[in-house]
Amino acid sequence: MGVTTAMEWLASCSGCEIAILNLGEALVPIITEALDIVHSPVLMDHKYFGQTGEGLELTIPEATVGIVTGGVNNTEHIEVLEEMRRKCKVLIALGSCATAGGIPALMNGLADGMQGYRDTQATSSTDEGADIPDTEVPKLLGRVYACSEKVKIDLELPGCPPNPALIAEVIMSLLENRPPNLPTKSVCDTCPTKREGKGDVGEVKRYITNVDFKPGEPISEMRCLLEQGYMCMGPVTAAGCAAGAERGVPSCISARVPCRGCFGPVGGKGNQMLDMMNALASNGIDYSTVVDRRSLLRFSGANGTLRPAKKK
Repeated sequence: MGVTTAMEWLASCSGCEIAILNLGEALVPIITEALDIVHSPVLMDHKYFGQTGEGLELTIPEATVGIVTGGVNNTEHIEVLEEMRRKCKVLIALGSCATAGGIPALMNGLADGMQGYRDTQATSSTDEGADIPDTEVPKLLGRVYACSEKVKIDLELPGCPPNPALIAEVIMSLLENRPPNLPTKSVCDTCPTKREGKGDVGEVKRYITNVDFKPGEPISEMRCLLEQGYMCMGPVTAAGCAAGAERGVPSCISARVPCRGCFGPVGGKGNQMLDMMNALASNGIDYSTVVDRRSLLRFSGANGTLRPAKKK
């Protein structure tokens, strides 16, 4: 019998669950021997209120380990997350949506989180549909919260999606009763590109111009993309995407494109937008040339970092 494990997804896209599947053959002994999955809506049918709906309260089976993906966006998410916290001895937030809000938390920049939906429904190109239901469905909270804003989280593993190699490391560390060996540095700290100091570009380049590199040469011969003037968020983004990748090069950089910041802030703390403004200034780049500064929080808009813009 393996370690009992409960899995839940909240405001998410199932990309984190796909990342678990991307462990490939290494996943087989984990799910057949190491873990005993007792609850996982994406894998099995389990009714919150009993198989025939006879229950009066939402219940999830007790488990040693709980894994939650996605942020908290409605009242049902809060109920499910709190039940996971009660029933699981160790609770893990998996993926950037769970740790920092992720893409769903972009709604935090809107004064009215439902406005985008209403605007879409009301466009001339959209067929007239039914009214938006306001009963028998969970009420939206008006913003997306990271899981740690609502309950105590024992371990966070960011990423959009998280790296399968790091997921395996977390699972094995729990089975072996030891701390997980996870990256603690930034993407920039693990990037092999060539640093030459401040670039001669005074403004942020749009990614419609070609990066300066010679095809066939190794990444280590390419100049730092930030020094070239591109919006590379490597200095303010947690490392982790390179684990297990060829030669350990960060994923976006290996494709010779700037880091987008999907692992969230380094150490799970800080404001990627403000920190990136500082990184740009340090490289002699005018941060006022960033078209939409709030887009720098596209993966980390929870924890109060992304808020509606004040009307002028």
